Amino acid sequence: MKLFVGLGNPGSKYAHNRHNIGFMAVDRIAEDHSFGPWKSKFQAEIAEGRLGSEKVLLVKPQTFMNRSGQSVGEAMRFYKLDSTDVTVFHDELDLAPGKVRVKAGGGHAGHNGLRSIHEHISPAYDRVRLGIGHPGRKEMVSPYVLGDFAKADADWLKDVLRGVADGAGYLANGESGKFMNAVALHTAPPRSSKSPAKEPKTASKPAPEPEVDERSAMQKLLDKFK
Repeated sequence: MKLFVGLGNPGSKYAHNRHNIGFMAVDRIAEDHSFGPWKSKFQAEIAEGRLGSEKVLLVKPQTFMNRSGQSVGEAMRFYKLDSTDVTVFHDELDLAPGKVRVKAGGGHAGHNGLRSIHEHISPAYDRVRLGIGHPGRKEMVSPYVLGDFAKADADWLKDVLRGVADGAGYLANGESGKFMNAVALHTAPPRSSKSPAKEPKTASKPAPEPEVDERSAMQKLLDKFK
């Protein structure tokens, strides 16, 4: 069994925040893969389903971001799972909007949700980093992540969430490369290699051969005075 954890803050006030892209990702997985209804357990909203041959529990902690680890730790211990069975979907300031990366283990880079999970289950878990871009200055980070996505973000956000849902089965099976390919099909579709067919060149007509003058020299002379 795998735990797919989406990070965000509970309540309609935060529903469209950049900080809630993790919630959005697991919501899209639940919808596209016909997971069971959301229920309350482990201080979280959870939904059960299957991705390929793997049973997966989707988890949206309702503890607010900076205490996400409490919920994740409870669920992990209940199912007797290891931290390596956990994949966390979270917003990433250090990636441009629309970029997605998979990472195994590592630091929390100041992300409050990841910091809490580190404290409760160790750093040895997988992450899906969902790029939201950086506002440019440190003091602007908090209002930026707690602000709603702009209308201009709608297209790339939709593509990212569709790609994540399409590749979720690969992720559950530990095939991160195939997961990234599935995401890329939506976020960076390959350009067609076919160029418009060139019209065949029309063969140029050969120049007409000069006519052979078979008149005698005397005839030519007489013809001039006609």
